[in-house]
Amino acid sequence: MAEERFYATGKRKTAVARVWLRPGDGRIEVNKRHLGDYFPRETLRMTIMQPFELTDTLGQFNVYVNVKGGGSSGQAGAVRHGISKALLSYNEDFRDILKTAGFITRDPRAKERKKYGQRGARARFQYSKR
Repeated sequence: MAEERFYATGKRKTAVARVWLRPGDGRIEVNKRHLGDYFPRETLRMTIMQPFELTDTLGQFNVYVNVKGGGSSGQAGAVRHGISKALLSYNEDFRDILKTAGFITRDPRAKERKKYGQRGARARFQYSKR
């Protein structure tokens, strides 16, 4: 009999995380590295653990994540999104809890493109009167 595992894809900004949950002792691997090694900032680790704390499943699953693209904050958000969706495939009853926390919805915010004739997306070139 095959071991039961749950898969989901999470996205945030330009980061994409592929997440697998397996019943286990709570070990988390991100790109074949320990969670603390890959995300040294405590706030990012807290972000990733939020879905487990809300659903009272902390330490019940081993999490294997493959994440690429974006920066560390976007990757942590993508991992959280993927874990939330994978928890839904484990138990649909978590939908209300995760939905009210806003973990199921993909955060649409991304960097605005630079416009021509300007220094950035909104910033203009400095105006010289003389």
